[in-house]
Amino acid sequence: MHIDRLSEIRQYLYTHGQSSIQDLATHTGASLPTIRRDLLRLEEEGVIEREHGWARIAQQSSTEIAFELRASQRIEEKRAIAEAAYSLLRPNTTVFFDAGTTVQQLARKLRSLPIPLTVFTNGLALIQELKAIPGVSVHLIGGALRIENLSMVGPLAELMLEKVWFDQAFIGCSAIADDGVIHSIDLQEATLNAKTLLRSGKKIFLADSKKFGSKAPYVVCSLTDINRIISDSGLSEPWRKKLGNMSVPVTLVDATRVKIGGQE
Repeated sequence: MHIDRLSEIRQYLYTHGQSSIQDLATHTGASLPTIRRDLLRLEEEGVIEREHGWARIAQQSSTEIAFELRASQRIEEKRAIAEAAYSLLRPNTTVFFDAGTTVQQLARKLRSLPIPLTVFTNGLALIQELKAIPGVSVHLIGGALRIENLSMVGPLAELMLEKVWFDQAFIGCSAIADDGVIHSIDLQEATLNAKTLLRSGKKIFLADSKKFGSKAPYVVCSLTDINRIISDSGLSEPWRKKLGNMSVPVTLVDATRVKIGGQE
């Protein structure tokens, strides 16, 4: 069974809704019998529902697929950003990884090249990446489950933060507005990240260039409140100048190199 093809089927069904077996075969390049076997497996796992030659995502699986879709968007940029973030990690320190999909790539990098660390996270998907890494002690921030982002949020999660100090915090974001304010799409995520910053020595944001010049409803902090932002080389020249004028240290990355500006 080709696992990548199963993921491709799931994402196609999430994006296109109810689809025929022929549509799936055409999209994946697999034969009809192969697609039927794939769909049978996905149905047994509770991921999809089948009926009369059609298939659709099971209602309870839609959130998981949505998270996977976000994780797969701009994947090269996210991996390059994660590489740069990984270079900032220091052995035997305590760090916070938020639940964002770019930070998830940092967790995957740590899994491939372990460093002795104590890692706190509020991301359930990140726990899967971080588990059983030699030398890495992993702690989940407790609280209420925000299923849209597979994250733990709320007053109990914030209370736990009051008992911890992080040498570094690695945080993603939904948007960075033209005035330099960092935003989140969810109030509880914004509140948790803002409180995490108060408990952190170095505050490092990971954001691909598409996040700049956009807005989301809830404020996390200003760019001037952080120690470094890591983005990709697609960042526009006006934004590069704006970050320089704000004295915000920035790391810009592409597939082959890392360019660092400002001081850590």
